[in-house]
Amino acid sequence: MTHAALPETQDAARRGWYRRNEIAITPWLFLAPGVLFFVFYVIAPIFQSFQISFFAWDGLGAPQYVGLENYRELATDRAFEVSLWNNLKWLVLYLLAIPAGLFIALFLNQTVAGIRLYKSLFFFPFVISQVVVGLVFTWFYDPTFGLLNTMLGWIGLGPVNVLGDPTLATYGIIGAGLWPQIAYCMILYLTGLNAVDPEQVEAARLDGAKGWKMLWYVIIPQLRPATFIAFVVTIIGALRSFDLISIMTNGGPFGSTRVLSFYMFEKALSEYGFRMGYGAAIAVVLFLIMLVFIAYFLWSMWREEKGARS
Repeated sequence: MTHAALPETQDAARRGWYRRNEIAITPWLFLAPGVLFFVFYVIAPIFQSFQISFFAWDGLGAPQYVGLENYRELATDRAFEVSLWNNLKWLVLYLLAIPAGLFIALFLNQTVAGIRLYKSLFFFPFVISQVVVGLVFTWFYDPTFGLLNTMLGWIGLGPVNVLGDPTLATYGIIGAGLWPQIAYCMILYLTGLNAVDPEQVEAARLDGAKGWKMLWYVIIPQLRPATFIAFVVTIIGALRSFDLISIMTNGGPFGSTRVLSFYMFEKALSEYGFRMGYGAAIAVVLFLIMLVFIAYFLWSMWREEKGARS
């Protein structure tokens, strides 16, 4: 009887241990599937990209170890330099979506007639896909029948071939990308404005704050979480821009609109030679650039929260 009762005692002890730690364990059980997917489909490929970047590999045969040769080639690659500078242009100009989204959100947060219609119109670009955005702006920029050149004709200006001019094409694509990105930032700020403390706003009004002072000292500090998300998403979107370039110019004219993600695709997967190792080296550079910005914003948020607690 003693031996028969022993397994039952152990089972009871196990059940007792789980019940004692149920509150701490249960959230991790729910998170486990997502964490596993994140590890296998995000973290593991990052390390694989680092590994592949040290090899010359066509994706089929045996990889050949070349060390840092791919990175040395990047240092003298003119197309890589153009792609990197275009990414910096995307990064700087794409950040305009954040203040634009904020001011549109402030406008849509008012209680005026027809505000639901305005919200729907501003929300619309966020719903449609990037492919549709690219097609719409390709027609918009068309030098023969596009709306842009039609409006320029009204004021006596000649047709401008935006996507056919190497000096203008990148800015034209960035303009197309800003349209849905502004809508996304607007949604983030509209959500943040719903969480603004009305008591702080009223207290600021009693102290005489209004207009820009109210916005800068009362509203914007309470929108820091939304601003943080907007910054991170906008920076990642600027650095990984691919679909609009593929739809609108396919990297042209003369490779002037390439960015790192598009150049990585050309080198690794297109007709340019299936150079997986070289493409992985470009991906590593792009990842490190993203990591610098994201780490900075995470450190800034952590420092602010630590200062607020102390």
